[in-house]
Amino acid sequence: MSVSQAPGAVVMVRPWRFHPNPETAGDNAFQRSTAQPQTDVAAQARQEFDQMVETLRTQGIKVHVFDDFGEHETPDSVFPNNWFSTHTGGHVALYPMYSPSRRRERRTDIINMLKSKYRVQDIIDYSGLEWDGLFLEGTGAMVFDHQERVAYTANSNRANPIVLERFCSHFNYEPMAFDAFDANGKAVYHTNVMMCIAAKFVLIASHMITDSARRNEVINRLKSTGREVIDLNAQQIASFAGNALELAGNQATILALSQCAYDALTKDQIKLIERSVKIVPLKVPTIELAGGSVRCMLAGIHLTQR
Repeated sequence: MSVSQAPGAVVMVRPWRFHPNPETAGDNAFQRSTAQPQTDVAAQARQEFDQMVETLRTQGIKVHVFDDFGEHETPDSVFPNNWFSTHTGGHVALYPMYSPSRRRERRTDIINMLKSKYRVQDIIDYSGLEWDGLFLEGTGAMVFDHQERVAYTANSNRANPIVLERFCSHFNYEPMAFDAFDANGKAVYHTNVMMCIAAKFVLIASHMITDSARRNEVINRLKSTGREVIDLNAQQIASFAGNALELAGNQATILALSQCAYDALTKDQIKLIERSVKIVPLKVPTIELAGGSVRCMLAGIHLTQR
């Protein structure tokens, strides 16, 4: 297949004033508050970030790092995968964000870098839909099977079906939307906390798709691609085991995920994953307090280099 599931380059945003965002805590069940002073939390987050960048570069991943010095009060900017995505053929999408503080994360310097270093044909900007109360938070809301062109999407405040349809018709993806809930009956806020699609396998918490008929449709669609479907339990999801991303390194294809996520996997699951990728665990416990993990920190670049 000519379309690669795993990007070899990513954008990451270094946080300088990181802290769990009270504005997003309402529907993000993964968020945790901390009694630590905010400056300590921010310093720890930055240290974790820099270590992660270094590890990824050692694996042969091209990492474009941008700083967010916090002038605009953007505590979640370390998760840039929500406000833009890139696609083969030179296409870029900008997304409408649910929380007002997250709308301030969109940056022209990142888009300009993409234009200068990669072939960008067009930029489709959906951000104006925020005025209509319609949201679709990028590759947080949608988990893409780039090879089969399917956008798996858990319905939530942050994934509106109208915007999803619009995106899919523009970018030529098939929408596969479903309802998903945690053990407390709370809607899953981002699909990428319960699901990761790699070239040869899928990590998914299928039990969170409460409608059994829809669950079977999703699983069968995934299996029809020939991928190994690896089911995750509630405790593994709480440890961010679903929040992983396959990347193309220079020596090997890797699966980037957090140390916390890796520690939650069983030996058998690790064995299945390691059939096709090298697992690279990254320590980001402070950043995970904000309710996102390694996958959220990586905006994959599926564009051709100039």
